[in-house]
Amino acid sequence: MSGRLIIEDLTVSYHRIPAVHHLDVQLASGSCIGLLGPNGAGKTTLLKALAGLLPIETGQVSFNGHPIAAARLITYVPQREVVDWDFPITVRGLAEMGRYSVLGLWKPFGARDEAIVGEALQVADLTAFANRQLKALSGGQQQRAFLARAWAQEAEIYLLDEPFGGLDKNASQAFAAAIHRLRDSGKLLIVSHHNLVDARELFDHVLILNGELVAFGPTDETLISENIDRAYSTRIFTGRKR
Repeated sequence: MSGRLIIEDLTVSYHRIPAVHHLDVQLASGSCIGLLGPNGAGKTTLLKALAGLLPIETGQVSFNGHPIAAARLITYVPQREVVDWDFPITVRGLAEMGRYSVLGLWKPFGARDEAIVGEALQVADLTAFANRQLKALSGGQQQRAFLARAWAQEAEIYLLDEPFGGLDKNASQAFAAAIHRLRDSGKLLIVSHHNLVDARELFDHVLILNGELVAFGPTDETLISENIDRAYSTRIFTGRKR
């Protein structure tokens, strides 16, 4: 599915203090977007709000002209430290969980579902690890297992919160290859990331945030010193609507 995620006048607050302030941006499918900004800039808050995990104070979010529905369309992968990696489940079992959100409680798991799960494992390059316990995988493989679950869910929008954190070079390269395969298949990926050095290699667009929007656009045009200085030198949010 091709489409456009439209975020209009989005404000998300903690205890009535805005963390993301009046954000307006349009994001196209078939893009891998780096969500950049200093600690406390609102990156995780934005991802959780888009996923339906935090209430929206003002504004609206739509995809292809329809209000966003987080149940199937969007998948959210949190930071590694909040995931219970000891949960007893195989890689295939995790991918199958993505189908349950589509099937509901009563529909049987059929041949098409099996095919989609197999496809998901292939996209994540985990076919050889299908029967491996999740906790027995490397960090990069664990992250890719969640991508497999999202593919099986038939999600169109992937929200990934610092997925490269703690990964070594080889694991990072393998994970980057997986998210680029998703992008090339027409998915929209929004990936929070803290390392500006490798952002040009990972993302075709960047959204730079610090409470409010600093800049958005193609990476080479947007990740420039002026925007970096604005985002990382001080919090630019003033408390006033632009």
